[in-house]
Amino acid sequence: MTAMRSPLRLFTLILLVVAVAGFATAADVTGILIDKHCLASVMTGGQAKAQAHTRECALMPDCMAAGYAVFTPAGKVFSLDAAGNKLAVKSLQASKKKNNLTVQVSGDVSGDNIKVASLKLLD
Repeated sequence: MTAMRSPLRLFTLILLVVAVAGFATAADVTGILIDKHCLASVMTGGQAKAQAHTRECALMPDCMAAGYAVFTPAGKVFSLDAAGNKLAVKSLQASKKKNNLTVQVSGDVSGDNIKVASLKLLD
């Protein structure tokens, strides 16, 4: 009976891994880059408020420490992973844009999170 259990456990584990891997899908997400510190107030104001959110604010210490998300035109929010947060800071620091911080993020989307492969601040 124990000899039977081991292959069954292995099969179950393989099915679980395949199922979990299926939840993450590669995607491109475009929207406004918002720091999570300001996210709640931006969401209540919609896209107009998101577009008015400034680069200067997004680079404030509390805002950088909170991390970043992408607020899509459909009102969906995708949180960036640690690598994405670093890319967001670098992009914001290199940019001259004052607001309307539209980004295109590529990576693996799992629920409301993105494991970021690339992030580009759009003109």
